[in-house]
Amino acid sequence: MVGVFDTAFHQTIPEERYLYPIPYEYYKKYGIRKYGFHGTSHMYVSKRLAQIEHKSIEDLKIVTCHLGQGSSICAIEGGRSVDTSMGLTPLAGVPMVTRSGDIDPSVVTFIMKKENKTAGEVENLLNKASGVQGISGLAPDFRVIENESVIGNKRALIAMNNFKYSVAGYIAKYAVAMKGIDAIIFTGGVGENQINIRKGICEYLGFMGVELDEQRNNVRSEEKLISKDTSKVRVYVIPTNEELMIAKETERLVK
Repeated sequence: MVGVFDTAFHQTIPEERYLYPIPYEYYKKYGIRKYGFHGTSHMYVSKRLAQIEHKSIEDLKIVTCHLGQGSSICAIEGGRSVDTSMGLTPLAGVPMVTRSGDIDPSVVTFIMKKENKTAGEVENLLNKASGVQGISGLAPDFRVIENESVIGNKRALIAMNNFKYSVAGYIAKYAVAMKGIDAIIFTGGVGENQINIRKGICEYLGFMGVELDEQRNNVRSEEKLISKDTSKVRVYVIPTNEELMIAKETERLVK
């Protein structure tokens, strides 16, 4: 039996990026730090990109965007995770379907006081009733919320713009972490299938030289380069395959 942990890929993140700016004793006592998730997915699509481009992964700076019910962004330099958006738990990072993502920590205590809620109740609220669903008030489904945003539902539009802005912001942050980006990968249920979401995210990144080709971008769940040939940063859709990655890791361990 082999355990392949979603957090394992992120163990290469430097200390100054995985530690939280809280008293150090809580890290020593309870292990409170950034761990990150979706590691098998981020690992698979980054390795697959190197194969597609016939390049050594050691020479590439990649940002992988696993976007789905849960979403996380990862900076991969030389094949190693150097930062990721999820934290101690999968609640951190970009807003998701029902998870809040990053918020002011005082929001938690403010709601507890105003609504007389327990810590467990607020944790449940942030995990299961927030994110794009929380803003839009619609069903917890990106497809539903995106469709409503297109036909004039203001709250749905705000929710979608909030999500796209946050993802683009993390990509830009990771350009700082790696001092540049060679390629951006979209994967996961939303990343692979939601054409307009990919477009909206890339529109924020024009200042970095990202140029999306709308015709190439008209694709779902297919391995494809979707940026223009003139784009300074290559953009791909690469369907994830976590099961294959787990099998490969198992094979590596056995051998």
